[in-house]
Amino acid sequence: MQKLPLVSILVNNYNYGHFLAEAINSALNQTYSPIEVIVVDDGSTDNSRSIIESYEQKIIPILKENGGQATAFNVGFAASRGDIICFLDADDLFEPHKIEKIVQIFEQHSEVGWCFHPLTYIGDQIDAEALKTKTGAEGIYDLRESIKQGKLNGKLPFGTATSAICFKRELLEKILPMPVAIRITSDDYIKYLALGLKPGFILLQKLAIQRIHGNNAFTFKTDTDKVNLRISIVCLTAYWIKTNFPEFQKFSNNMLALAIILSLRYRNKNEENNQLIKDYLASIPIITKMEIYLRATYYLLKL
Repeated sequence: MQKLPLVSILVNNYNYGHFLAEAINSALNQTYSPIEVIVVDDGSTDNSRSIIESYEQKIIPILKENGGQATAFNVGFAASRGDIICFLDADDLFEPHKIEKIVQIFEQHSEVGWCFHPLTYIGDQIDAEALKTKTGAEGIYDLRESIKQGKLNGKLPFGTATSAICFKRELLEKILPMPVAIRITSDDYIKYLALGLKPGFILLQKLAIQRIHGNNAFTFKTDTDKVNLRISIVCLTAYWIKTNFPEFQKFSNNMLALAIILSLRYRNKNEENNQLIKDYLASIPIITKMEIYLRATYYLLKL
């Protein structure tokens, strides 16, 4: 009989002790086997570590000093052994049949390296638009040329969050470890690079649940908070994609153009963001700078 692939579920946690047990249980109670559940605690100061200890040998615990989400992804992946890797935020849940379905997709389509799916949202302050049924085509997506040309807009039927992204190990080995400076919403860096490196599969089934509870890093934040955070995410993602994967510089250039126009429009004074923009611009030829500013002007007209 053909050996079933081991699936690693990487749970990243920081001070979500009141959600953590449900997240771990949703990972352990999958209809598929074999799995390993790796829980990375990023220096929590609540009761998270006592909860993790209570699972004993059922999980692989990693207790580390606080360093941000990127460090949690890096150490979790380094400790994993799975052929397939699925990420789970500690305040979210997997549907019981998620891993079974993901393995099925990867087994049926050997050419794909990633699989993304939409989420079910529960909690307060949920945007009605997010509750609409996802539309679009389910199947294989090859967006490698789109990323190289910096033209991703409209190519995917929905946005994705950490708990909705899954990868083959051989693809993640090309991306991780990732820069530790990307402390929050680190999945953007991973997702965009995955799109550029390998074809993948879009599922339209909601295989995970995202909690909306007022303390989410990004989803359903108020306009001001969301814009400020978005600028930081775009700056960091653009800077490090250009640094580590120069073949995707057209894509990172367009991301930087968006960061520039958002910073100007919303008068963002974050020094780290401004320095990243300066460093990026200082490292490229004048003609490329002109292209970025032209793209920024285009975004300004669209906003």
